[in-house]
Amino acid sequence: MTQRPALGCLLEIVETLVLTLLIYLVIHNFVAQPFEVQQSSMVPTIIDGEYILIDKLSPRFGGYTYGDVVVFEPPSGSGLATDGIPFIKRVIGMPGDTVSLENGRVFVTRPGESPVRIEEAYVVKRDDGTTAPTDCPRPDCPLTWIVGDNEYFVMGDNRPSSQDSRIFGP
Repeated sequence: MTQRPALGCLLEIVETLVLTLLIYLVIHNFVAQPFEVQQSSMVPTIIDGEYILIDKLSPRFGGYTYGDVVVFEPPSGSGLATDGIPFIKRVIGMPGDTVSLENGRVFVTRPGESPVRIEEAYVVKRDDGTTAPTDCPRPDCPLTWIVGDNEYFVMGDNRPSSQDSRIFGP
């Protein structure tokens, strides 16, 4: 008689473990995923070694908007070896926008509109407290990019040391 209740208890434990694993996999793959930041390109907003939770659900329904922080694999063919470490950057330009750099500042021109200098309180500060300029890290930088359909222009908040769309394009 003791074997039947023991077997029932074992089945309940197995059911609970399977259900827990199934719920974890659904949440991890479709809703949210923990992510350890392994770079300094988003300082001061996100520090190297910090853990963040990536929202996988919102982009499926509403897409991205200006200022969103996104995590993605570096573009293939960009020559940016990251040893499997995903990039984390901020969305600056949306499809159809023109993004340009002038005198250390970022301007975004939406289709049919005038250029607008974007205010970026999140960008890293210099030692004197002023915002670090947004320059192109390459000498052959075009300084103007047109963001194509299904593309985004992204930059890290730590502009002096960020490998972003200024290097690999939208």
